[in-house]
Amino acid sequence: MTPLSTGDPEAIGGYTLLGRLGAGGMGVVYLGVSASGRQVAVKLAHGPLAQEEEFRTRFRQEVAAARRVSGAFTAPVVDADPDADRPWMATLYVPGLNLAEVVEKDGPLDLRELRALGLGLTEALRDIHRAGLVHRDLKPRNVLMTEDGPRVIDFGISRAADNQNLTATGRMIGTPPFMSPEQLAAPRDVTPASDVFSLGSLLVFAAVGTGPFDADSPYITGYQVVYGTPDLDGVPEVLLGIVERCLDKDPAARPDLTELYGMLQALPESGPAESATTGQPAEPRHGPASRSTIAAPADATAGTGDGRRRRTRMLLTGLGAALAVAALAVAALVVGVGVFVSDADTTTTAAKAARAASLPDGWRPWRTTLRYDVRGVPLDYDNPGCVAAGSALFCGGTGFTVARVDAASGRTLWRTGTRPQGVQPIGVRGGLVYVYEDPDDATRRVVALDAATGHRRWQRDISKSEEAVLYDGGLLTLSPDSSSFVAYGPSGRELWRAPSLDEYCTPSALGGVPYALCSEGTEPGQAPVELMKLRAGSLTATATLPEKAEALGAVGGQPLFLAPQTAKDVYESGYERPYNALLRVSPETGRVSRIPLAHPLTGTATLVNGVVYFVRSDGSVTAVSAGSGGQLWRKATDMESLSAPAVSATYKRVFFSNRFGRLLALDSRTGAEVWRTSALDDPGDKAQTYPPRVLLVEDAIVATAGDTAFSRSAGGPG
Repeated sequence: MTPLSTGDPEAIGGYTLLGRLGAGGMGVVYLGVSASGRQVAVKLAHGPLAQEEEFRTRFRQEVAAARRVSGAFTAPVVDADPDADRPWMATLYVPGLNLAEVVEKDGPLDLRELRALGLGLTEALRDIHRAGLVHRDLKPRNVLMTEDGPRVIDFGISRAADNQNLTATGRMIGTPPFMSPEQLAAPRDVTPASDVFSLGSLLVFAAVGTGPFDADSPYITGYQVVYGTPDLDGVPEVLLGIVERCLDKDPAARPDLTELYGMLQALPESGPAESATTGQPAEPRHGPASRSTIAAPADATAGTGDGRRRRTRMLLTGLGAALAVAALAVAALVVGVGVFVSDADTTTTAAKAARAASLPDGWRPWRTTLRYDVRGVPLDYDNPGCVAAGSALFCGGTGFTVARVDAASGRTLWRTGTRPQGVQPIGVRGGLVYVYEDPDDATRRVVALDAATGHRRWQRDISKSEEAVLYDGGLLTLSPDSSSFVAYGPSGRELWRAPSLDEYCTPSALGGVPYALCSEGTEPGQAPVELMKLRAGSLTATATLPEKAEALGAVGGQPLFLAPQTAKDVYESGYERPYNALLRVSPETGRVSRIPLAHPLTGTATLVNGVVYFVRSDGSVTAVSAGSGGQLWRKATDMESLSAPAVSATYKRVFFSNRFGRLLALDSRTGAEVWRTSALDDPGDKAQTYPPRVLLVEDAIVATAGDTAFSRSAGGPG
């Protein structure tokens, strides 16, 4: 710790500052003390950064991420104010050197210490991943070595696993020697497996004193991470297999945390740590590390002090200029926006996607007519479609009764009912497919069918005017007279009932949690929206949202809405309401955070994996980060009347269909067109009337156009 200097504040947020612990690219870290004497580490943002809305968004993400994680091997958030003139965050002060300092001071860890480090970090990552986060910057300076085990700190670039990260132009997103290949290649697509790769690199650093991909420049390091073989010279033999599994280039081949914990637990707790190459005992440590100081700021990269052993590596020998040029491509990644795009990367990604693609057993491209005429029953409804669960596909709606369709061949496996339903099935959960039934003009039911046989398991009358929704634990709907919300369990048993308000209310499930969306009056969209959390016996007011706010879903457990630029009703052909912000609601406090959009957007909005896709009737698509509101890309296609999107993580593509059965695939990272198909030769006489739909059954696209359903591979027409 160094003394406070001129210009340093004396106190922040009621905490008296005792000195500087360090400084980095994002801000300064101080040692502070509360009135009760509790010591905290206070991170204060740099003044210029505090003026950037993008940075404030990132800082809010860091605070929210750190607050969601609470475990024995992480440093908890004590207090924060991301909306202050200079945002700040206080975490519990954890005395101890960071791992980089320990290795620099005393040399590599012995086997007992490596085992304890690995187990502690695995538990820390388990807590982080359970909170729905990916750390994304697990490196030696973000690991504090304390008496009671390692502590993981700094969630500055973590993200919710179901959300897109905020990519800031010109800033490093991670630290190259400890990043995963997929983090370098496509930072928005990382999963918890990326942290496992970083943990493998960190264990090599702790065991040897250098990382497995260290090089003289971050550009060459980045290339080595993506394409090179890790240098494991000096890693103890008993640890070698674990490290190799963690450092597999394929995320799916790495061990999950449960398996990794068992592998580490099986390591011997003592004994010589033999080198994997020499078979000789590794260098002994020179005594315990000092526990009196705290880590340098997490923004700094690991140093290379004189006490660290160095290893030489032959990076470019024999590869010549071609490899040097490829290394320059990595330079674009490191100093640019954090997205590595090169011909080699595209080829590798495509090859991996082809290997990882999964199609229903026996799948082939198919097409079938879903129309099922029933004598004496009108067939012109308006909302057909299908839902999927695993490899099972269930369709219903205009002109056809509910049916299970084989996703591999398009063959109808069973059909139930004598009256076509005007909507697609509600959804599939726990071996049941939930559908509507309208036996007469005054009655509506929700029916639970056995997904395997189509046999009716149970039915309940519900409100004629409102939909039923599935949430985590049951099905939520309104009673037939709309006087109360009713939740049913998988067996059909009533779980609870809550009285509806004397105003317009509709059931909703946001992030798997049951809510009611209420507004005064008898029509929706004519008053501010009240978000009400539903519990047995009661409605609890959570937040008030503006008139005509549109619910999108949830991100990180927080309900997400679109805020309209204007709530004025405009009755003009082709009018699309503009939206200028995202609204994120804390379910605990009810606080509504407004995330401005760069400019107003129109079109049908759909939230998928942390991205909001705005699809206009003219065929233009805009992708916006649900976390920052920043535009990721925009693509003007020449295909009008596109469906809502379906996104493939395997191929990193977003798919659309149009009314005539034409399919369009865009790169989910850039919006670039990847492929398209021709329209169906005869999609039926209802193609102009019915909205198109597209979904994925594993990696098979299933789309509906008119009264026709068809399937193609997500890999493309070929």
